Amino acid sequence: QLQLVESGGGLVQPGGFLRLSCEFSEGSPVSHAIGWFRQAPGKEREGVSCISYSGQTSNYADSVKGRFTISRDNAARTVTLQMNNLKPEDAGVYLCAASHGNWYPGPWNSTTEYGYWGQGTQVTVSS
Repeated sequence: QLQLVESGGGLVQPGGFLRLSCEFSEGSPVSHAIGWFRQAPGKEREGVSCISYSGQTSNYADSVKGRFTISRDNAARTVTLQMNNLKPEDAGVYLCAASHGNWYPGPWNSTTEYGYWGQGTQVTVSS
């Protein structure tokens, strides 16, 4: 059973940065694509970014392009989301998710394309 654990959330001022990590459990396959989603109170869960197993394919929501960068280290069993120039509208619970199998999700930002979810980490952007 693939298990995912997020870390790195916190409180940051607008314009600041955070680095989120998603770690896969030991013994689970790392051949899945990994996506980051976020959910703000009263809003639907939205896709933020996704990266393929090889790291050669990635996607971003329009709202974060140029500010967020996704990367992965399969040897370390970790996917990282570097978030720069954070805005208040970036706040929410950030969750990482693994695709159902070893294929790239299509569409990448659809929650139904992912079969495994972490518990999430809170990101607050406020002065």
